Amino acid sequence: LVFPGVFRGLLDAQSRTVNTEMMLAAASALADVVGEDELNANYIIPSVFNDKVAGAVAGAVRKAATPA
Repeated sequence: LVFPGVFRGLLDAQSRTVNTEMMLAAASALADVVGEDELNANYIIPSVFNDKVAGAVAGAVRKAATPA
């Protein structure tokens, strides 16, 4: 699910490496797409068709890849 967003974020940040912090940011962004009102035993990760996933993941990876 994070595939296109991770690469978009890396490209936007012009990063040549991938580290654990970036992958954790991607996982956290993916989890945050599912709202509290949607969360239940059958829906813990967003659908592959959820259009919010790629942008949320890309933004999180870009932020994690950009030096402070």
